Amino acid sequence: MAPRVLVTRAPHQASALGDALAAHGLRVASVPTIALAPPSDEYATLDRVLIRLDEFDWILFTSANAVAVFAERLEDEAVPLTCGIASIGAATSKALRDAGFPVRLQAQTAIAESLAKSLLPHARGASMLLVRAEQGRDVLIEILEEAGAEVTLAPAYRTVIPTESVERLKRELPTVDAITFTSSSSVQNLFALLHAAGLSLPKEMVLASIGPITTASLKEQGLRPTVEAREATVISLASAVATALRHRG
Repeated sequence: MAPRVLVTRAPHQASALGDALAAHGLRVASVPTIALAPPSDEYATLDRVLIRLDEFDWILFTSANAVAVFAERLEDEAVPLTCGIASIGAATSKALRDAGFPVRLQAQTAIAESLAKSLLPHARGASMLLVRAEQGRDVLIEILEEAGAEVTLAPAYRTVIPTESVERLKRELPTVDAITFTSSSSVQNLFALLHAAGLSLPKEMVLASIGPITTASLKEQGLRPTVEAREATVISLASAVATALRHRG
């Protein structure tokens, strides 16, 4: 029987990774470690900046989730042509284009440091709006502000742990051969769920990380991933998992 892989993404994002894994002949189990909720200020900060977008030179997006909320709150209004739109990676760029927003700049690697590096030539004296999760690494803000930009943070959502996943994890963990991690939050939240369920990861479990930041989060938990995707995409992650499981064969 084909190996079974645990997907830890939020439900609305799990299908893309699940389809990529299934294309390699792998079976999929889903235990969401992340659910999305409104930001603590109930969109107050985001709504305030949406009515003055013409004050910004750049709008920065670090996730497709942020794009979706931004587009929904913006409704039928347009982004001023004077605003450059910058994206952290291919998935975020696709979400932007699907929503009708032209992408002027995309980071070479889907991490905040790479996006910051791409924006450095535009930073001095620029006014930038960062639309992202309420919880997030501040490295992008710090690098850009040090380079002379003024960065305004507008939380679009916050991530929470789905409590119903505790029982689901108890059922699914004994049946899987590998676990995929697509963000630092998925790592941290899975370990919170493991603690709540009174479980620990089997030593032989294949742990697959989507990229270096997620890998660093696993190492903070005292674990080394079995494999890290060559590119921060679900296609690359699925390929890495399939290869690792074949080698375990």
